[in-house]
Amino acid sequence: MELTIPAAVASAASQFGDRVAIAEPGGPRLTYRELRERVSGVAAALAAEGIEAGDRFAIWSPNTYHWVLAALGALSAGATLVPVNTRFTGPEALDVISRSRARALVVAGPFLGADRLATLAAADADEPGRLGRLRLIVTVPVEPRPCSEPQPRSEPTGWPGANVLDWAGLERLGSEAPASLAEQCAASVRPGDVSDILFTSGTTGRSKGAMSSHRQSLAVAAAWAECGEVTSQDRYLVINPFFHSFGYKAGILVCLLTGATLVPQLVYDPEQSMRLIEAERITVLPGAPTIYQTILDHPARASRDLSSLRLAVTGAAVVPVALVERMQEELSFDTVLTAYGLTEAVVVTMCRPGDDPQTVARTSGLATAGFEVRVAGPAWPDGTDPGAGPAADPESAAGEILLRGPNVMLGYLDDPAATKEAIDAEGWLHTGDVGRLDARGYLTITDRLKDMYICGGFNVYPAEVEQVLARLDGVAESAVIGVPDDRLGEVGKAFIVARPDRRLSETEVVDHCRQRLANYKVPRQVEFRSELPRNPAGKPLKRLLREESR
Repeated sequence: MELTIPAAVASAASQFGDRVAIAEPGGPRLTYRELRERVSGVAAALAAEGIEAGDRFAIWSPNTYHWVLAALGALSAGATLVPVNTRFTGPEALDVISRSRARALVVAGPFLGADRLATLAAADADEPGRLGRLRLIVTVPVEPRPCSEPQPRSEPTGWPGANVLDWAGLERLGSEAPASLAEQCAASVRPGDVSDILFTSGTTGRSKGAMSSHRQSLAVAAAWAECGEVTSQDRYLVINPFFHSFGYKAGILVCLLTGATLVPQLVYDPEQSMRLIEAERITVLPGAPTIYQTILDHPARASRDLSSLRLAVTGAAVVPVALVERMQEELSFDTVLTAYGLTEAVVVTMCRPGDDPQTVARTSGLATAGFEVRVAGPAWPDGTDPGAGPAADPESAAGEILLRGPNVMLGYLDDPAATKEAIDAEGWLHTGDVGRLDARGYLTITDRLKDMYICGGFNVYPAEVEQVLARLDGVAESAVIGVPDDRLGEVGKAFIVARPDRRLSETEVVDHCRQRLANYKVPRQVEFRSELPRNPAGKPLKRLLREESR
């Protein structure tokens, strides 16, 4: 029988009972039985406040247990979850909350020097009426991170047309509501109902809301858990933000389905992560490549016991072969897997335990979660389809990655034109990513269609150049873009983040590339940075780098 997310909460309480579900550093430790009780209380409170099936429920808050209870409580009340990026400014959050027509909002108190409710109020004052559907606002206490210039607090005491509660008030309301109220709401949820609307990162334009059902959200989480062999014995440090599919579906929902213990980290800091790994005996640590890079290069690593680690799953950006090798050799992971996913499908391919190191380092694995994967592109001169099978020249077989299957998003919120453009008449989702399939069906990500540039008439895929740069001693990270050139049309520009113990010169970088790449692929410009701009999934924001280089 297909489950809904509220049914999965009940099943976890029954199966895993007194096992710890959430172990928040400095916060509560909730068992799966307690998790269900608290989730039911939130659901009852929301129902008592008039939140009905199908209402949109936005959360603009960082990784704390409140997020988990709010999300699962809203889903159990039959509402549709709308996670909001915690990095958003007031106007950006206003755009997502208003476009989703949210009826309720859970919002963090002052955090990282920002008072989100105050910034939202200011944005709404500039564009009055966009939040007219809000009926409930719940503020969450979040311990503010120390900052050099704390922002003054100016929380509004009310909101036109909405009831404003703090978190304790919401839970108190739930304790006073009849228990049957939550049970009735949860029982009415169906597997095909829309569970969540996840807005894309907007790296190439205005973000779009990808809609998924309860069945789909649980299916991709189950597939991820199966590939990673996650069990109730695991302790999972969730660094990826909950508002992103990696933190929500490959984090919260994976733990819910397997009985693993979820340990949320509020803000990523490598030293704090290592302390948590040691103290909580963390076994599962997924994340973007930069997370492992910063841990590997941290001067305190040798003094920490990281031996409990068994599983790493990475992706989201180009994964240098050299990084995978260091993770296998210098950290205690039994299994390092690479994976490929996107908001519209969450997890598409994953390597499997037992795959050889070369496969893990050079591919993103096999299709999972019921997906078909093919590669398509412009017709080759002989008329063959580049996605039809392995080619004699693997590079010539690179093309756009297409996906089809039961877990492709239902569509974009209120945007049939964008949905039609993304999903063709045969049901194939056009990802905008470039890759190739080998004879075994393993997918290698080559790049983004929009990242490719043409130098002197030759196509250059930055990912290939970035893999070569990762082999240069002293390079921690790199991002390559094409910039205008009067003679060649475009040439490469490399942005380099050096390792803390190494100084590099532009000459070293260029010479290294010349020895390993065709001349047209060698960057003509090099700029050293202390860090790269990133989206929440850890992908370098090349759009911003291109804008800066105009």
